Amino acid sequence: MVEVIGVRFKKAGKIYYFDPGDTKMTTDDYVIVETVRGVEFGKVVIANKQVDEEDVVLPLKKVIRLADDKDKLTVSENKEKTEEAYQVCQDKIKEHNLDMNLVDAEFTFDRNKIIFYFTADGRVDFRELVKDLAAIFKTRIELRQIGVRDEAKMLGGIGPCGRMLCCSTFLGDFEPVSIKMAKDQNLSLNPAKISGLCGRLMCCLKYENDMYEDAKQELPDIGQIMTTANGKGKVVGINILEKLVQVELSEMERVVEYTLDELIEEGAISVPATE
Repeated sequence: MVEVIGVRFKKAGKIYYFDPGDTKMTTDDYVIVETVRGVEFGKVVIANKQVDEEDVVLPLKKVIRLADDKDKLTVSENKEKTEEAYQVCQDKIKEHNLDMNLVDAEFTFDRNKIIFYFTADGRVDFRELVKDLAAIFKTRIELRQIGVRDEAKMLGGIGPCGRMLCCSTFLGDFEPVSIKMAKDQNLSLNPAKISGLCGRLMCCLKYENDMYEDAKQELPDIGQIMTTANGKGKVVGINILEKLVQVELSEMERVVEYTLDELIEEGAISVPATE
C-alpha cells in the first residue's frame, strides 16, 4: 500500500495522484506540485488515503508544499496575462492566415511555458507562428491541437437537457460512446437528437447503458418464437424499462403484451441465470 492524495488542475479535469509525504491534507487544500509540464498549482480533491501500488504509476511525484496566498495571487495574475496572450495569438493567426481556431491559452504556474489550444480540420504548419509568439513573450511556446470534445469541455455551455455540459462540470475523462448504446436504449437515431454541442454522441448515453444491457439479458430477442398461455407467437417488441414484451400471436392474429414475470410463470422463457 502507498499513501497518496488526488489533485486536479482544472475544473472537471483528470485527477492525478501525488505523494503527500508527512503532510496531512484535506479536500479543498491547494498545493504546489511538479508535473511533466513543470511546477503547477492544483486543488486537493482526494485527501490522504492508502491505495494499492498496482493502482498508481510509481514512483509518485512528491508535493512540493501547500500553496499560500502569494501562490494564489500568482495564479490570478497568470489568468490576466492569459487573456492578453490569447488576443496576441489570435491576431498572429490572422496575420499568418492560418486555418485554425484558437480555443484557449494557459500559462504554467511558473510561467516557463504558454500553451495555446486550438482546433483545425487537418495539420497546420504553425512554425512561424511559434517563432513570433516566442519573440513576444520570451518564454517557451506550445501549440496543442485538440478535438471537438475537448473544445466543448474547455468552453462549456448548456446541453439539450437544459443543464451545463457534463464534460465541463464533473466528467474527468471521456468514455467511449457508440451508436449501439442509442439502439439498445430504443432512442431515435436522428443525429440532431443524440449528439451534444460538440457534434459527437452525447456522453450521457453511457450512464444507463449497463442497466439496459443487464435488462436485455433477461428479455427475449425481437423475432424470437415462444409459446404463451394464449398460444404460439413471435416477439415483435420489447419495453426494456418496464420489462414488457409484445408478442404477435399467430392463432389469434393480434399482438398481446406480457410482463416478463408472466412469461416466466407460463414457462415461455426461462428464469434468468444468477451468478
